[in-house]
Amino acid sequence: MTRIGVIGAGQLGQMLGFAGRALDLDFVYLDPSDSPPARVVGPVLRYPFDDEHGLRELAAAADIITYEFENVPVSALRDLGDVTSYPPARALELAQDRRLEKELFASLAIPVPPYRLVESERDLRSAAAALGLPVVVKTRRLGYDGKGQAVVRADEDIVRAWRQLGDVPLIAEQWVDFDCEVSIIGARSVSGEIAVYPLTENRHENGILSISRAPADAAGLSGLAGRYLRALLADLEYVGVLALELFVVGTQLFANEFAPRVHNSGHWTIEGAVTSQFENHLRAILDMPLGDTRAVGHAGMLNLIGAVPPGIERLECDGFYLHDYGKAPRPGRKLGHVTVIAGDVARRDAGIATLGSLIHA
Repeated sequence: MTRIGVIGAGQLGQMLGFAGRALDLDFVYLDPSDSPPARVVGPVLRYPFDDEHGLRELAAAADIITYEFENVPVSALRDLGDVTSYPPARALELAQDRRLEKELFASLAIPVPPYRLVESERDLRSAAAALGLPVVVKTRRLGYDGKGQAVVRADEDIVRAWRQLGDVPLIAEQWVDFDCEVSIIGARSVSGEIAVYPLTENRHENGILSISRAPADAAGLSGLAGRYLRALLADLEYVGVLALELFVVGTQLFANEFAPRVHNSGHWTIEGAVTSQFENHLRAILDMPLGDTRAVGHAGMLNLIGAVPPGIERLECDGFYLHDYGKAPRPGRKLGHVTVIAGDVARRDAGIATLGSLIHA
């Protein structure tokens, strides 16, 4: 039996493990947490992600290694000896630095909002003047789910933003007055086979994904989003699942960021696509034929953030699917998600409304 080593044992690692059961795969994880979600799938080696001894132990226990989040130290992938790891280290390295990421997009003619690099309060003032207010100030590294970000709407916000974030290199981006946010997710195998999922429309609250709807064809831009994604996959000689997040502005798409991993906005694929993103990630890194990415209905996915509403488990029927990650409640923490699958958009959106009323009751 092939054993997959996973750096990180959170909910994405858990869902990879669940998907691997149908492929007769075994799993082992590396994670310093006390009781991570993936512990129900396979043993967890409790070491920091960059611990040399832990990485050697993981490499010795696995046939191939992957990771579930993009803040894994790049050095960790280079300390695995002869064991193959995917996605490739270059993709991880570029995704971890917003400057490098934007330069990659530019090299592939993928539009991005205007931006400036910021290393001082003076730089931030210059960026605000050049780009126009408001601007979004982000740490170049280690930002996710709205963390490491501040919005400068007026001159008096500049000092606050600098004090909040200015101890590390920053990037200031022109505010995008977008129509909606979308993501396009695809997989590329070792042999170069590519499979792309339908476009997903996303809504965020406080920087955290709240609701996803799929399939979507915002402003008829699915084909363009797919071309951008394929260009990324080819340039990176990518292996695994990759998600590209985009802003829709009229008939244009602007890249926000890419994630070299399975992605929250693709959770709907577990029940809503012929083959889930998690199974296709495993197929890709093992160079198996990729599965069918077609949607099997109209899907809506709602994240359960901070708390799991009482009684929501009663909806786990008639097209509703509850995923509880087994995590302790904490404000802002993703504890699970619920997916609704319906035969048409109206019934899908009615299901989302039902879920929303429970979550926000």
